[in-house]
Amino acid sequence: MFTFSEKHLTDYHTTGCTVFREILPVSLLSDLRKVADRAREIAREQRGAQTQRLQPVGAYDLDRAPFKDYAELPELNDAIHRVLTPRHFHADTNRMGILIEPAEHPWCTNWHRDHRDHVPKEIFEAEFQEAWDRQVFDIDYMNQINCALYEDPSTWFVPGSHYRQTNTPGEERARDSYDRSRFREDAPGSNEELERQCLDYVRSMPGAVQLRLNAGDFALYRSSAWHLGNYVPYRKRATLHDFCGTPEYSAYIDERSVRLKAALNRA
Repeated sequence: MFTFSEKHLTDYHTTGCTVFREILPVSLLSDLRKVADRAREIAREQRGAQTQRLQPVGAYDLDRAPFKDYAELPELNDAIHRVLTPRHFHADTNRMGILIEPAEHPWCTNWHRDHRDHVPKEIFEAEFQEAWDRQVFDIDYMNQINCALYEDPSTWFVPGSHYRQTNTPGEERARDSYDRSRFREDAPGSNEELERQCLDYVRSMPGAVQLRLNAGDFALYRSSAWHLGNYVPYRKRATLHDFCGTPEYSAYIDERSVRLKAALNRA
């Protein structure tokens, strides 16, 4: 049974990550797994065997009742409000996704800090640098969720990196060493070789630690910290993925999406 402690506060405000262990009741875990199985089928039907997510869940023909129970879980809402504020919410089905395992080949994302490393550098500096500098330390912004329905060691994280606006030279080298062509479906080599290449890249980041979640664990972490996902096809995955938002952050995400689309069209 989950019990909140001061350590959850301390961990979050020092390392940038805390885990509410086994906070999902068994009955809810079972219901969410059934929905996730259908989400996996839809994702692969629509986007192919290597897709790693279905998002937002509200856009697909899925049973909404388990998501509602997840959103209203009293112990979870209480824990979130203690670590963040009573204004924070989670489980908006118009935004939330389910992360799944690739069906055929290992794969990893690039090391990144959210809202900064997913867009061309010149667009980030021109359009979003000021907002990122303001939000990187703001507790109302950039709080992210991974809630594991099965054991999930996929996420890696650099504790404390959310407290820095600038990066160390070693962090820059690790980020820039990502070669997307090495991890594509038709890349040469066996799955075992590809898995090792992914792991080598993951471990190139100074200070990186592996975030190990068991079924029913809820991880809350600062998305302004360095993080990535490293996936293998032989480990079943179904992890609820979302931000823990405030009304202001939700509005900013919508505004940012519009501005980013316009900037990319101009580029």
